[in-house]
Amino acid sequence: MWPIERLRQAERHAAPPEPREPAAAGQQHPRSVPRGGGWRPGARWAREDQLGHVALPPEGGRSGEESAPLVTSIRDGNRIVIAAADMAARSLGLAPGMALAQARAQVAGLDIRNADPEGDRAHLASLAVALARRWTPTVAIEGDDTLFLDLSGVAHLHGGEAQMAARLRRMLARLGYTARIAIADTPGAAWALAHFHRHPGEGRAPESQATSPLALDPGLRRDDERWCAPGQQAEALAPLPIEALRIDASAVELLHRLGVTRIAQLTAMPRAPLVKRFGTGLALQLDRALGRLSEPLHPVVPPEPIAIAQRFAEPIATAEAIEHWLGTLVPRLTVALAEKGIGATRIELIADRIDGVPQRIRIGLARPSRDGAHLLRLLVRRIEQVEPGYGVDALTLHVRRALPLGAEPFTERLDEEAAPDLAPLVDTLATRIGLRAMWRSRPVESDVPERSVTRMVVLDPPARPLLRGKRDDVRQLDRNPPLPPWHPGWPRPARLLARPERLDHVMAELPDHAPRRFTWRGQSHRVIRADGPERIQGEWWKRDAERASVRDYFRVEDEAGRRYWLFRSGDGERAVTGDLSWYLHGVFG
Repeated sequence: MWPIERLRQAERHAAPPEPREPAAAGQQHPRSVPRGGGWRPGARWAREDQLGHVALPPEGGRSGEESAPLVTSIRDGNRIVIAAADMAARSLGLAPGMALAQARAQVAGLDIRNADPEGDRAHLASLAVALARRWTPTVAIEGDDTLFLDLSGVAHLHGGEAQMAARLRRMLARLGYTARIAIADTPGAAWALAHFHRHPGEGRAPESQATSPLALDPGLRRDDERWCAPGQQAEALAPLPIEALRIDASAVELLHRLGVTRIAQLTAMPRAPLVKRFGTGLALQLDRALGRLSEPLHPVVPPEPIAIAQRFAEPIATAEAIEHWLGTLVPRLTVALAEKGIGATRIELIADRIDGVPQRIRIGLARPSRDGAHLLRLLVRRIEQVEPGYGVDALTLHVRRALPLGAEPFTERLDEEAAPDLAPLVDTLATRIGLRAMWRSRPVESDVPERSVTRMVVLDPPARPLLRGKRDDVRQLDRNPPLPPWHPGWPRPARLLARPERLDHVMAELPDHAPRRFTWRGQSHRVIRADGPERIQGEWWKRDAERASVRDYFRVEDEAGRRYWLFRSGDGERAVTGDLSWYLHGVFG
């Protein structure tokens, strides 16, 4: 269930859709703009009491009475098969490996998503690193959905094996993942007990603090824990099928033909004929599961944090001395980053004072970098924030966040104009105002003005439409980029208010005329020129409350030459479209 639950966790970050209630016969839809004051349109088009209480989605982030069975698909040769299926799909007979065409014919209304095996493995690796830092230093990845944790010498630190398993399960539950946990003396036995159902002869949780590996596998039930008493691997594995030994599918098929389906039958057979017929792999897996041979684990190694330190025999207390030693520390930092093939995106300088009060300088970068000259310039600009006091006896550069940094493309032709690199400028401004205060605007396909633009990272390239036909001049295209296909073509202000502000004392003729006079923020404005209306209707496919909502926008200019973007809520003819109140949404110029 790991891929399914990871997909659901990603969907839970999105806002739940509005509930849809069937309207009774002859009943009108609720007005998108209610009458009365105390409300401003903007992020929402209707009050919560009109839409009803927002229903929380069921598990998986889906809304509605029933969620459709969810499966992920992947291409296997010339076939498209099911990679993972949720509980609803499994209860209907769908299983991984089944052809997607057969699944569609068997179950109507199937929710199919593209599988992301690389993302699943990367996320599982990040979970393994987190467990290695917090729970036990030896964590190994087995397959696509299993982790081995070696409990040798660490179980007593977490209250014993039973308490540690319960805490692990609760931690994964908070993250949104179910887990099937098994504890045994060998990795093979733990894997077998975790992947197959409980049997009546399975041992209970041991009272002692014996060391044993733990296999963690996202399973079908949340409260699913299994213990194998120390030295009882043979009895615990006897009733399990031979697939629990992690042997080849060809060997499993041949053993089934011979009538061998349980591990107990396999252990009772002579060893020499088994090795002669199936090779050493079958006997090796059996001996490892029973504890006769050791099974080595290949643990994940959490990346060590990079810290470059310099201690002084005599304290330093001047900005020139700090700048001098930064010129020594930064090259050592770039060498350490180059050895690991990464680039820093957040660096912290800690100056340890004699009185024990550390001074900190934090810099963030818009993209990974290990350019020593650029990093040194950013740090030197912040030296004035350091208060040396009676002196600084140590300087340390910590890499708080880093990303892989590989080869970068360069301009091949000398006569070709290279695009300017904005990263140094962005980093310089970010050291003053912060990286969160810098963004670029990205158009969104929406008619509603406040939804038609969103923020994007400063260095992300703007989306350029693809042009077909004859070749156009790239420079001319950059100067006059074509409008997106969903753009209405009407002039829009460069500055939109965070939330439309209501206007008072508006004088206008209905239904299609612009206002003659209005009051905004206590100041009266007389309109001398106007253009419009531009009618924008609600996005009924997103919310039922917007089905009848209407906005009429006008561009107006007052006697002082200031231009504003106003809109009236409603079309002036039907009361269901709005209460005819006026709002200011943007300012031109």
